[in-house]
Amino acid sequence: MAYRGIEGLGSRGAGLVVAALLALPAAANAAGQPQNILPPGPAPAAIPTSSPSASPAPAAVVPAVPAVVPIDEPVMAWSRTDAAALLGVIEKIDADGLIPTDYEPEKLRAAIAGGEGAALDAQASRSFAWLVEDMRDGRTRMADRLQWFVVDPDVDKSPTSAVMSAALTSHDVAGAIAGIAPTHPDYTALKAKLAATPKTEKAARNLIRINLDRWRWLPREMGKYYLLTNLPEFQLRLTVDNSIIRSYRTVVGKPGKTATPNLAEQVQNVVFNPTWTVPQSIVVGEGLGARLWGNPKQAAREGYKVTKAKDGTITVVQQPGDRNSLGRMKIDMPNPHAIYLHDTPSKALFNTPVRAYSHGCVRTERAVELGMTMAILGAGLTPQQAVDYSLSGKYTKVPMTKIFPVYLTYFTLATGIDGKMGKFADIYGRDVPVLASMAAARKPWNGQRKSTEKVIKLDNPL
Repeated sequence: MAYRGIEGLGSRGAGLVVAALLALPAAANAAGQPQNILPPGPAPAAIPTSSPSASPAPAAVVPAVPAVVPIDEPVMAWSRTDAAALLGVIEKIDADGLIPTDYEPEKLRAAIAGGEGAALDAQASRSFAWLVEDMRDGRTRMADRLQWFVVDPDVDKSPTSAVMSAALTSHDVAGAIAGIAPTHPDYTALKAKLAATPKTEKAARNLIRINLDRWRWLPREMGKYYLLTNLPEFQLRLTVDNSIIRSYRTVVGKPGKTATPNLAEQVQNVVFNPTWTVPQSIVVGEGLGARLWGNPKQAAREGYKVTKAKDGTITVVQQPGDRNSLGRMKIDMPNPHAIYLHDTPSKALFNTPVRAYSHGCVRTERAVELGMTMAILGAGLTPQQAVDYSLSGKYTKVPMTKIFPVYLTYFTLATGIDGKMGKFADIYGRDVPVLASMAAARKPWNGQRKSTEKVIKLDNPL
């Protein structure tokens, strides 16, 4: 049966979708969440764009961040009491999956015994700074985070000198360290899992530790509302206050060159009935351009628009419709990798247990429903407007008026959408270097927070 998006639902089905979307804030409120899940301020209905060539201004500009930040390891005056409190934190830091010996507890103990002065100040400041770096930014350095292109902003929000100053002013060293730990419930759940796992079960504990560290690679606070997909789980979450409101199965990139990278981006547009500009690897490499340019009627029958530039370059654009490779909805999240979330006419793949088939982009189950929800929450559309744009069959780009983060994460031990902690296959082999890094001696943090891996443009949804 041909794929028909929500058109296949008929008017009654569309009405049910509208009712479900209208019930979204109420459902969140019933679960104990605030009814208004958007930030304060007006949320006017966005003016949709009906031409794929139009380029409306983005809803929000995310400032560029430096690839490397200055190393911030200050030396401050420590009392023996505060230093002893730091030693106590270090001795128990295994509860967070970190390694106490990394922070030189024996040297700190000796400095405390020697009394207050320059030696204690230097050692306590160094131990504290190293612990802050690892708790805030992760112990695993960028070189061992395969395809991890997330830029963590926490060092800007909580520089080491500010955390140390606050700890020494309040005399609450433990509280200062705890205050930079991830706030997501899964971090707490993994800590509980680690505490319940016997120390003799080293492999199990190491798996917990590397996934705890991955949470430290992300922003400490994910935002009030966001999209999060765990690639090995093949699931996408629409999340409000760290609680799942909707979940959707996904199809992600095949292992190898088309593996989906890890990203943290912002939704810029929701596109209903998208077009797809076919990559030149297909236009030229597979001869599609030459075949269709000489046969315009065939191109029209297959749903393509073909143009040729003065230099002879052939451009092939797949038009909106049932056969479009992006299906009926696309979520724009501009990034150098050309990764986005989209619908697909190939629905059968969502029923397979291991869903790593794409060329990098994330195919999303019930994508039209997701797109309508995003347009309502992030662009101020009414449910009926969202349904109408979807059913129109016409390319319609709805610019977001709210910042809505998207996280493409990678956890091989995590709380699933069923609320239970579970293991997920390391489909891309990204656990191996993290495990090796955790087993090796701690490497000094060099301030790097951007990956230097080659960016591969993955713009083929097939």
